[in-house]
This record gives sequence, C-alpha cells and structure tokens, in this order.
Amino acid sequence: MKRPAWDLEVPVAITVCDPKGVILEMNDLSAANLKKYGGRALVGKSLYDCHPGPAGRKLARLMRSRRTNIYTVEKRGVKKIIIQAPWFRGGKFGGYVELGAVLPGKVPHFVRRG
Repeated sequence: MKRPAWDLEVPVAITVCDPKGVILEMNDLSAANLKKYGGRALVGKSLYDCHPGPAGRKLARLMRSRRTNIYTVEKRGVKKIIIQAPWFRGGKFGGYVELGAVLPGKVPHFVRRG
C-alpha cells in the first residue's frame, strides 16, 4: 500500500535529514521557504553547507545530543515556532525532522485537568 502524501501540502514546513545532516526530504512549504537557497534542489545536500561557523557547531551539538530542540523566531514581523526532533527507525538514530509553523499574534494556552 502506498503511503499517503499528507505531508506535502500541510501548512507546516517539514525538512528531514539523516544522521550526517544530509537532507532526505522536504515538503512543499519547506521547499518554498528555502527557494532562494535552492528549494527542493537542497535534497541530497548537507545542512552543514548552509550552516557555517557557529550555526554549524550548534547543529553538530544537536546531532550528537539527539535531543529535541524547540524555539521561536521572528523575521519581517512573522513569528514562527521551530521544532527539531530526532527520528528513529528500529531504535536506531535516523536523523532529525524540523517542523516550522507560523504562530498567530496570540497563541491560546489551555491547562487541562486529569
């Protein structure tokens, strides 16, 4: 059975890399967001090529730690949440998935009971 391509047009940028930082996949929004850097042509390229110096060292630390990294960023008045999470296959580290989503002006917060 063929996997449904639900991730292609979801309004969240999704980029997936392997343990060496080579980009394996990106959905439509990720490719559009990275168009000026090559868009979908970045698949097969190393993240380290686009993250020199301090950013590359931070990326290397993240790859070694295999921990989830979550932060927000603002560019030209648009605020986004970025989630970088390790993925695994059969318990073996496969690389990272990065999700990026635009945040509304006010983000509701709910405290659930139970």
